[in-house]
Amino acid sequence: MSKPLTFFSPDFSEHAGAVFFDTGISAGFPSPAEDFKEERLSLDNMLVKNKLATFYARVSGQSMIDAGLDDNDLLVIDRSLEPADNRIAVCFLDGEFTVKRLRVEKDGVWLQPENANYQPIQITEENDFVIWGIVTNVIKKV
Repeated sequence: MSKPLTFFSPDFSEHAGAVFFDTGISAGFPSPAEDFKEERLSLDNMLVKNKLATFYARVSGQSMIDAGLDDNDLLVIDRSLEPADNRIAVCFLDGEFTVKRLRVEKDGVWLQPENANYQPIQITEENDFVIWGIVTNVIKKV
């Protein structure tokens, strides 16, 4: 039994965002500290293209781990984007939200998990099914 997704709305307030050092971070030799400039960076402004149609949701489960979507990751979901074959979508299926890759074939639509332990789900006329939005980004903890 899957847990429901938890949805969040972006915050575009003037004071949102963290301090951003616009230098890049060296993975080799450190650069002199005086060469940086400091500004504020809002991930909402960076990741959200359509403010009114974008939401965040936390991943619950393991069915998409091979696509890089791990349990507890934060998804950026745009409801204004067109669903298409091979896109990762948040869908409402028979009373529950799920995130899967869309597979559109001549015999119908399938929800394709990205974990060999899960089976694809064929969508039929009997299903209560809505493609709720398209995943555009994932935010992970390290």
